Amino acid sequence: MEDNQISLTDKITSKSARVAIIGMGYVGLPLSVAIAQAGFKVTGIDLDKEKVSKLNDGESYISDIETPVVKELAKAGLLSATTDFSVIKEVDIVSICVPTPLSEMREPDISYVRSAANEVAKYLKCGQLIILESTTYPGTTEEVILPILEESGLTVGKDFYLAFSPERVDPGNKTYGIKNTPKIVGGVTQTCTKVAEQFYGQFIERVVPVSSTRAAEMTKLLENIFRCVNIALVNELMLLCDRMDINIWEVIDAASTKPFGFMPFFPGPGLGGHCIPIDPFYLSWKARQYDFHTEFIELAGKTNESIPYYVVSKVGEALNSHEKSIKGSNILILGIAYKKDIGDTRESPALKIIALLEKLGAQIAYHDPYVAEEIIGTKTYKSVELTPEVVQESDCVLIVTDHSSVDYSLIAENARLIVDTRNKLKNFVGNHIIHI
Repeated sequence: MEDNQISLTDKITSKSARVAIIGMGYVGLPLSVAIAQAGFKVTGIDLDKEKVSKLNDGESYISDIETPVVKELAKAGLLSATTDFSVIKEVDIVSICVPTPLSEMREPDISYVRSAANEVAKYLKCGQLIILESTTYPGTTEEVILPILEESGLTVGKDFYLAFSPERVDPGNKTYGIKNTPKIVGGVTQTCTKVAEQFYGQFIERVVPVSSTRAAEMTKLLENIFRCVNIALVNELMLLCDRMDINIWEVIDAASTKPFGFMPFFPGPGLGGHCIPIDPFYLSWKARQYDFHTEFIELAGKTNESIPYYVVSKVGEALNSHEKSIKGSNILILGIAYKKDIGDTRESPALKIIALLEKLGAQIAYHDPYVAEEIIGTKTYKSVELTPEVVQESDCVLIVTDHSSVDYSLIAENARLIVDTRNKLKNFVGNHIIHI
């Protein structure tokens, strides 16, 4: 065993290893908290001065992480934050948790990953472990990050260690968090894998090593593409059932009684979040470099992208049945977060639906207990209070995100017309309720 590996292993085991997390968003902050709670000193690095200030004051800005937890860790000296990347030269482990969006041409934008890697390279020293957690295409760790780090003259697997471990954060999930969600780890070398595995094993119940960074990167994509494809399937069946006058929700409930060979997925107004709508395009882009076309995956993406247009058409049909048009109608959107009980609007189908309805001349208002304000296009919207009067004044109430705290009986009893994309009103009866 190399001296660098022995030294780092000893620091990890004794929890004297210092850790830096680049990117303190919905992935980086929960990870930082979990590591700090295990007894490691963690420094978060982020260019957002407001986030840094809040963390140093012991304040959380993510709903899944409670402020008292952050305050306790900050007070104990286990969690701090900075905008200064030079802190990297003082730590033993660096985790990169930066965004990996798509470009306007639906191609991977790994500029944040490159930027983070360049900063790490400036301060890279012998004995450090570098881990990428950002979701990306197979090959990113070895084809993009490794060459940048090797410009330092240090050798991977000997002087420093490099691994990929995909984040598996599920915002709003009260059952599975960082500690009890199995962690996939793949290193550039076997030694890299072992060192990363040992680190994660200090604060995660089960660590699952794989043969390479590419296998780990592909694992993350498979997980999300699996959901994307199955949601596309049930969304397509929803469209067919609509034409055939069959209740898709009843069909799913019935199929779910089969104790084997079936896993229920549910239709909705479209896909949202940072992962599921985006990850398939990462793999499709990479596959083209191998003269391979992921037609099945791309078709699923197209199907899911079409659903907001279908929702708008159903709103139009519903209003027409009440002798109204979308133009000039007051439409109240219930929920604009991409999933229930969180405040994250990234890639939310509600944003697309609102933009489409606005373009058709609708007057839009929204209520979301988790999103006080949102900019859509050039217009700023603010969440309205959900009262009987607000509901009664709306020509149509469109349920997009099914937050648990919303009083759906108030909606059912006071709305003139409701279009329900989440089956929240399945137990309410009335010709004014349209289920899709």
